[in-house]
Amino acid sequence: MEHMTDVSQMDVSDAVDIREIKRTIEAILFAAGHPISYDKLADVLNKTPAHVRKIVREYAEEYNSIDSPIPRGVMLLTFDDSCQLCTMEQYGQYIREALGIRRGGNLSASSIEVLAIVAYNEPVTRAYIDTVRGVDSNYSVNTLCEKHLIEPCGRLDAPGRPMLYRTTEDFLRVFGLNSLDELPEIALPMKAKEGDGAEITDAAPAEEIESPAEASAEDADKNA
Repeated sequence: MEHMTDVSQMDVSDAVDIREIKRTIEAILFAAGHPISYDKLADVLNKTPAHVRKIVREYAEEYNSIDSPIPRGVMLLTFDDSCQLCTMEQYGQYIREALGIRRGGNLSASSIEVLAIVAYNEPVTRAYIDTVRGVDSNYSVNTLCEKHLIEPCGRLDAPGRPMLYRTTEDFLRVFGLNSLDELPEIALPMKAKEGDGAEITDAAPAEEIESPAEASAEDADKNA
């Protein structure tokens, strides 16, 4: 009986510890306002990153559940290496009105097209994007890089070694996704094949990417 009591007390202690860890994580993420790595949380909580990641992902299921007894206007997003608290999209209008935030910075239709092509086929080159769209996409690619929604991730092992692009963690955060696996299924006109079996090397320095100012005034995307 004595042994059973000790085990029971241990289980209660573990449960209390996990609840306190969850509260601590929520407090840190709320105060930060940006993604915090599991490594950083692990340092603070004196746990391993793997343990923290497991706790956060379990907490996210509970936190984001529509059946949660606590009504929330925020959600807990989990990424591969970090996590973040974000407001739910449906309350954006109320937030802007309450805080006096002017709506702006929306992506153009051409940029949305490019972003979708990258997200569903990454990694891809700009030539591939141009082929799918049937128009030069230089301006949109540069704009998305500036907004940190896509980024260079290496070069294709092919003549000319063109730059490869992929979506960023900011892309997932902005669209309220935990991973690209949560993208809705769509019928793609073509699949990316250029990256199959290709060797990806380290990305080139950022200065190798043209800025929008360097884009031609005749760029078709600029007038889209």
